[in-house]
Parts: sequence; structure tokens; C-alpha cells
Amino acid sequence: SGCVCAVSRSLRSGRGGKLKMGPAGKLLPVDPATGIDCTGFTDNWWVGLSMLHTLFALEHNHICDELAKVNPGWNDAQLFATAKLINSALLAKIHTVEWTPAILPHPVVKTAMNTNWNGLLDQNLQEIFQFIGDDELLGGIIGSKADHHTAPYSLTEEFVAVYRMHPLIPDEFVVRSSATGQELERRSLPEIAGRETRAVVERLSMADLFYSFGVSHPGAITLHNYPKHLQNLVRDNGETFDLAAVDILRDRERGVPRYNQFRRLVHKEPVTSFDELTDNPEWRKQIKQVYGNNIEMVDLMTGLFAEPLPEGFGFSDTAFRIFILMASRRLKSDRFFTDDYGARLYTDFGVDYIRKTTMLTLLERHVPEVKPALAGVENAFQPWKKRG
Repeated sequence: SGCVCAVSRSLRSGRGGKLKMGPAGKLLPVDPATGIDCTGFTDNWWVGLSMLHTLFALEHNHICDELAKVNPGWNDAQLFATAKLINSALLAKIHTVEWTPAILPHPVVKTAMNTNWNGLLDQNLQEIFQFIGDDELLGGIIGSKADHHTAPYSLTEEFVAVYRMHPLIPDEFVVRSSATGQELERRSLPEIAGRETRAVVERLSMADLFYSFGVSHPGAITLHNYPKHLQNLVRDNGETFDLAAVDILRDRERGVPRYNQFRRLVHKEPVTSFDELTDNPEWRKQIKQVYGNNIEMVDLMTGLFAEPLPEGFGFSDTAFRIFILMASRRLKSDRFFTDDYGARLYTDFGVDYIRKTTMLTLLERHVPEVKPALAGVENAFQPWKKRG
């Protein structure tokens, strides 16, 4: 914890609870030893992480300003700690009720994730009924009683196994002007990752980067769509490996069950044939050959990527079983989202702020140049309107 506190102190400005920002206050400071943004944790750094870290650092500082207005007597430590809580809860809310329904655009999923956070009661009615009968189905997990469900909370190996979503990453990134929509650059992943990242965010504006990501579609989480650069990944330290192979080996070495056994353990019927595993005839032949015609030997990730998707799903139903369970547990086991969620720690301002703020709010506040592309967009993680 001492190390964590030291890192935290190194990122703080010491004034008004705020985080340090670089010149002009638009980008994060640079670590001169690495040439990478100062964030306290920069493993597997790339331009996407730089964009999000920058956005939420700006949001933290904005929250500090707003808190200072309603609490003029607060010192730097009080402002920092409370803004950190509010910003963290906002991030969890965005992931729960915005990102998840965007990658799983199905009405049932949208209802499930909103129920997770808000409950079945309308958000405004929650303030009146105050979590009726402590039933999170009505009032939502947020603000209910914490529950570890018989085991200390952790990110399980099963969750790590089903959350392998590298095919979302394209082989090539097209950067476009947020003002005109015209193409500015085309870059491969190695050209916008690691120590190359900083030059990209300094050369191209955050507005152009966010716009470019907003109008792009992610890759499909399916077989034969693994990013080619991750199959021959060269890290800044010179290490080279095939991440696709590593993903498979990690599951095997950590004892995660193969695909069929995994389905049995999540109370799904195992597939009885390669025809049932996938509706792609060519994939059937390939998987049969790789696994010696033994359906029980098919690795979990192979099965998840081969499995036909339910309508509106960005990833398999088998993966979804674990995903929805962990999405709930990460909230239900955290005292800051359950027992201690409320005005006592977050302040009345903070609770109201979290309720009203969305990813669209953040983008329009901190990257106002992208507002035209967001007109009529209800969820920031759905496709934006293209310019030009």
C-alpha cells in the first residue's frame, strides 16, 4: 500500500485535489524515463489507453472544481479523495449501463445491466423509496448491502478466459479529421503502441483520435480474425511472442476446462458434434483436423470464437454466462458501491453527479470538437455520425 500511495502522490498536483496535467492542460505529463504518459500503470500501453486515461484525468479535475464550489472549505486531500470516488463510480456505471449494452445490443441485456445498476425502479423513484426491502432487483446493486457470495471477491480464471477479446482490435487504424472527416493517417498497432504512443497523441489531436475511434467499427470476436500484429507481438523490451498462442496456453496451464466441459460447468448442454459447434463448414474441417476429431479436446477460446452468436451479441452466449455473473459480483462485493455508497462518502453532489453523467457528457465536456458527430447518438459506444 505504501508503494501505491507513493505512485498516487507522484500523479497529484497538490492543489485543489487535482491530478497533474502536461503543458496547456490537455495531455497527461510524460515520464522522461519511458517516454510514456504518467498514469501509475502503463503496461501494454497504446493510444486507446492514452485517450481514456487522459479523458478521465480531465474529468477528475473537473469534478474537483465542482466539489470546491459546493465545499469551499475543503483541502486538497478531501477534494482528491472524493473526486476519486466519484470518478471511479462513474467509470463503473459507464461500463455497466453503456459499454456492455453497446457490445451486446439486445433488449434483454440492456434491461439486465440497467437493473444491475439502477434496479427496476426508475432512477428518480429510487430517491423516494430508498431501496425497498433491500432487494437489488428493485433498487439495484448500487447502495444495497455488500455480499461476497461465500468467497472473497477476485477476477476468476474463468472470467479472464472468456474476456479474451483481442479480435475487436483492427489490423489498421484510420485516423480522420473530426472537422471534415477526411483521412489523415493510417497506422498499424505497433505504430500507435508502447513508446510510439506519445508522438501520436502529440501529433494528432484528441478530437481527431476520439472521432476516428467513434466512427470505426470493432472487429468481430470470431475465428480467423485475430489481429496479425498480436500474432507477432514485439514489446518495447524486445520480447516477441504470439499472443493468440499465449491465450490458449494460459487457459491450459491454469486449469481452465476445455470448451465442452466449461459448458457443462455453467449448466449448458455440451455440443455433441463439430456440426453443432459451428455453422461454418470450413471451420468444422479445420477444427476437426487440429483436435484429431475429438470434440472434447477443443480449447475454450476456440469454441467461444466458433460458437454461433445469439442475435445482437458481440460475443458468445457461453462467454456471456460468466461475463454477466462477474459484472454483478464486481459491484456487489465492493463496499464503495454497496454499504458505503451514498452521500456520506460521495456527498449529495457526487451521488447526483454520477446519476446524471454519461460518457457522452464527458466527451462533450472535454472534447467539444466531436459534438457534431454525437448529435442524435444515444450511447457513446455506438457508431457516431460521420463527417463529410
